Amino acid sequence: MGNETRTMHLDWLMILLLVYCAGSLLHYVHNAVFLDEYPNMPASLSPARIYAAWLGVTVVGLIGYFLVRAGYRFTGLAVIAVYAALGLDGLGHYSLAPLSAHTFTMNLTIWLEAVTALLVLVAVAKMAVRRLRAGPERL
Repeated sequence: MGNETRTMHLDWLMILLLVYCAGSLLHYVHNAVFLDEYPNMPASLSPARIYAAWLGVTVVGLIGYFLVRAGYRFTGLAVIAVYAALGLDGLGHYSLAPLSAHTFTMNLTIWLEAVTALLVLVAVAKMAVRRLRAGPERL
């Protein structure tokens, strides 16, 4: 794979990561601001804990991206995959209460985070398959 193609893939990865990060932030902020309105949320949860969780999850994504940029592509992609998988955790709201118990905006932010996380997972999987097909020296 040439440098131009590699740069293009990293540019797309960065765009997808930023879109997912924004969707994730929107969901977490909505959780924090409207915590009392989300059905069946644990009493131990606070806005500060929600923001801290978002920061921790986001750091995982940053580490993955920096690993990819530093040349540790396969490892970085694996870390980014973990970051994206964490974005599917928002669907856990539906284990606490059905979709119908959530407001339109709650559902919107939950699904926005999940769909953007899924887009990152698909992109990472495609990049990882390309890496594997390129041979061990490219990992």
